Amino acid sequence: MKSSIALLMNTSIVPLSPLFTLNENLSLRSHVLVRSVSSEVSWASVSINGASSVNKNDTGDEGKTSMQNVVEELEPLWDDGYGTQTAKDYAYIAMDLIKNDGGPPRWFCPIACGIPLKDSPILLYIPGIDGTGTGLVVHEKALGKVFHVQCLHIPVQDRTPLEGLIQIVEETVKIEHNLSPNKPIYLLGESFGGTLALSVAARNPTIDLILILVNPATSFERSQVHPLLPLLRALPEKHYGMLPYVIPPLLGDFVKVAMVRIDGNGVNDLSSLWQFLYNLTKDLPLLSIMAKILPQDTLKWRLKLVESAAAYANSRLHAITAQVLVLASGKDNLVPSKNEAQRLSRFLKHCNVRVFEENGHTILLENGVNLLSTIKTSKMYRRFSKHDVVKDFLPPSMREFKSSPMGSWWHRLSMGAAMFSTMEDGKIVRGLSGIPDEGPVLIVVSGKNLFKLLATKSYTLLYPGGLREALHRKGEGYKLFWPEKQEFVRMAVKFGATIVPFGVVGEDDISQIILDYNDMKRSPFINQMLNDLNQGRTNLREGMVGEIAKQPLHLPILSPKLPGRLYYLFGKPIRTKGKENMLDDKDYLRELYLKIQCEVEKNVDYLLMRRGEDPYRGLVERLVWVTTIGSLDQIPSFEP
Repeated sequence: MKSSIALLMNTSIVPLSPLFTLNENLSLRSHVLVRSVSSEVSWASVSINGASSVNKNDTGDEGKTSMQNVVEELEPLWDDGYGTQTAKDYAYIAMDLIKNDGGPPRWFCPIACGIPLKDSPILLYIPGIDGTGTGLVVHEKALGKVFHVQCLHIPVQDRTPLEGLIQIVEETVKIEHNLSPNKPIYLLGESFGGTLALSVAARNPTIDLILILVNPATSFERSQVHPLLPLLRALPEKHYGMLPYVIPPLLGDFVKVAMVRIDGNGVNDLSSLWQFLYNLTKDLPLLSIMAKILPQDTLKWRLKLVESAAAYANSRLHAITAQVLVLASGKDNLVPSKNEAQRLSRFLKHCNVRVFEENGHTILLENGVNLLSTIKTSKMYRRFSKHDVVKDFLPPSMREFKSSPMGSWWHRLSMGAAMFSTMEDGKIVRGLSGIPDEGPVLIVVSGKNLFKLLATKSYTLLYPGGLREALHRKGEGYKLFWPEKQEFVRMAVKFGATIVPFGVVGEDDISQIILDYNDMKRSPFINQMLNDLNQGRTNLREGMVGEIAKQPLHLPILSPKLPGRLYYLFGKPIRTKGKENMLDDKDYLRELYLKIQCEVEKNVDYLLMRRGEDPYRGLVERLVWVTTIGSLDQIPSFEP
């Protein structure tokens, strides 16, 4: 993409205020929101030892104010908290939960989840065989931003039968559905919890459910543990103490568990190596808590539950109408999760599969898995009955950015992005100080989505040339394509948006086209492939004429070049606020449209002319500068 237009509008964010008052003498990890399954509406913030704080149903002024001060939207590059809690916290919280572990199974919300966004859907987490409900500890902060999270805790000595556990989840689903019939209900089932989630979904086909199954135990009969059940049941109690040290290696990858705390993309320097070794040795003694979480009689009972639940769920797969996302581990030593995911995808009507080849059974405690990112990229996140590409958009977190190619040091060095903007007086400056700083940034091509974004006062980027400009032919390197109709200008005026002409150059320094669309059309074989690819594809520019309407989908064959540099220039903002009365003035709209075209072309021409003066245009020059003088974010360019 070589050119675009930025349309900016004012937006505001409601400040986040704390909802819960915590006892300062207690550790944060010991606090949870607890709700008994016998209570439909009573919520309270309590510690495990009984100290309580703010009740959700508090009718006092303080309680009302706290509930009203909710976050409307996430900031770009927000902190998702990944790595602040780990398997060690899982162990400590689990041990706190089972200290005085009487009563029936119950739901709780971890305090780390905080306050979710307005209109966030509910997510019910159903744990694996451990039953503690603390398996989301690594992901609590991120999930808590966009879901009302509730976790099911099954006490150690609880002996509720399978039908009873299904009813507990089912009753909660029905209550939540009655309270918010237009919202989806997420069931996040891990291992044994996955079988319960499937069972509830089969019994409630008319409720809008979204299932996220993490290594579901529906394949329990084919697990490595299943043939050993008779031996386990006959194991003398005096030998059971060694079992917790044998089972965990089957459950997960302790190397990946220890890497959760490591910042960045892994162990890539001496500091992170020492941190990793420290984490690994410190976490190993935690294996002994498995004997307390799952004493021998409890383990035997839970294994019977898993066996029964797997059979129950498998016999009802045909009745499930819910959306399903299966997360499967490639190195699951407990159950054949990868093969099971493929099997479920064949039986379930609306099923997507994501395989994590290098992870073990306890995937949610291991490094390399960002649960919220997986839900987002699978297009499974929505707040209401239908997915809205604008309202349901969640900006990337800082960790997502750092783990993406754009956030990596080699990508930043090879692209060497040099950004310029234009002040109100027309002066071009390095950086983005000339751009109004309100609102998040989104990329649009579709006019329908553009309307939605402007209506919600978003900060958008529009590429008028669309696919035709992006997939240009040979000799069209910096040719701009403009639609004959200026609908986006009329839309901007309607909402009083600020229009910022925008240009980018540098792609010719990165790659060269070997075969373009015209070359491919001359080959009968490739031409047939293109026709098949475009068969039935919706034309986003339907109704338009000229070159802009010719947008066949294809992938040009490129040869890489030694990276040069990308240059960006945001022109002087063009304000339309107060011009709403000119909405039907065709002369005004035409003049504004021509002005925008002229400014975009001037931006491109300026960058093409001035980049030759940049002493750091080449990759080698930038590499030398970074290694000897400064950082990736401070590489100089030409003086504007």
